[in-house]
Amino acid sequence: MLKIGQFECHSIETSEFGLDGGAMFGIIPKPLWEKKIPADSQNRIPMVTRSLLLISDNKKILVDTGNGTKWSEKLKHIYNIKTDRYNMESGLGNLGISSNEITDVICTHLHFDHIGGNTKWEDGKIVPTFPNAKYWMPKENLDLAKHPSQKDQGSFMEQDWKVLEENGMIQIVDGTSPFLEGIDFILTHGHTKGMLHPIISDGTQTLFYGADIIPSSAHIPIPWIMAYDIDPVLTVDEKAKLLPKMLDENWIIFFEHDQKVQAGTLKQEGKHFSLDKEIVISG
Repeated sequence: MLKIGQFECHSIETSEFGLDGGAMFGIIPKPLWEKKIPADSQNRIPMVTRSLLLISDNKKILVDTGNGTKWSEKLKHIYNIKTDRYNMESGLGNLGISSNEITDVICTHLHFDHIGGNTKWEDGKIVPTFPNAKYWMPKENLDLAKHPSQKDQGSFMEQDWKVLEENGMIQIVDGTSPFLEGIDFILTHGHTKGMLHPIISDGTQTLFYGADIIPSSAHIPIPWIMAYDIDPVLTVDEKAKLLPKMLDENWIIFFEHDQKVQAGTLKQEGKHFSLDKEIVISG
């Protein structure tokens, strides 16, 4: 467990899944990226969904909720989704926490592998997974999710937020003013419009939630970005500005999709950034 300021920080793996390696690494040739993460027979690379749990004296905050459990057998097969080894219920249970105790859920963006666990099936209907929580969502990304382009529409699933909206549980994050005490954030726009990155710092240690700008330790190098990005040139520019600051200030990056590495710090050799020290948040 990592302690930063008022928060205990815990890593919770909530599912295993796989996406096409070519899509995950964009213009990077397969002979390069497969050295980092070998693909299966269907060219999918193994990944996890990893949530960050922040515990203070009066808050239990989740950052992202992963794939969730609402999947059809067809889609589970396509995305190789498995929840027998990792799932939200057991992850929280291992810490002695129930879903009813979660006070806030920060949604970095509304792609299905980041907020699928916001809701669940119960008695034949979709209900909030965390019934006592406020769900914080960036306005620009929620607007996009409601009116996606043809390129984006497969990434958003209305069932992940509609019941929350109907129940008045969504809190809109509009702008860059902090909305929860002790948590700063930045927005990036290359992967998707208005992706929110929580930053937890006490002046000595800083933890940055990578979301999908740096989804794994293999994605640290500036040009190693996803074909899923709506504006890949902007993603490169955003990383080029962020990584030197992260290096200079020794930030810890939390990797949401890395199968093996929960978090880590950076090193630089020439113009090339890479993982320096692996940090175990919990486990």
